[in-house]
Amino acid sequence: MAAELHVALVAADREVWSGEATLVVARTTSGDIGVMPGHQPLLGVLESGPVTVRTPEGGTVVAAVHGGFISFADDKLSLLAETAELADEIDVHSAEQELARAKAEDDTEAERRADVRLRAASAGR
Repeated sequence: MAAELHVALVAADREVWSGEATLVVARTTSGDIGVMPGHQPLLGVLESGPVTVRTPEGGTVVAAVHGGFISFADDKLSLLAETAELADEIDVHSAEQELARAKAEDDTEAERRADVRLRAASAGR
């Protein structure tokens, strides 16, 4: 049996995903980080970006995460996000419209959020 870690992805308003994983990749202010069972304890600040979770069954869970914190100790990983949504919850058409509107309005923050949502949606399909 492969080693596993317990993952909890929580947004301000709900638990987005919880379960076992063999690898989690997330973007922090220090760059992308991969966390596997036995990783050194860590505490970091999440940047907006897709979070990818590899499950023990070989599946992949992808979420668009915007800000927050990542914490790992004793094979328990917590991702505490300001906002987060699973790839299959993202309406691609709406995200494309948001991206176009943000570009037209020169709204860098909105453009970044829409881009992250689209990248997560395409990675999760």
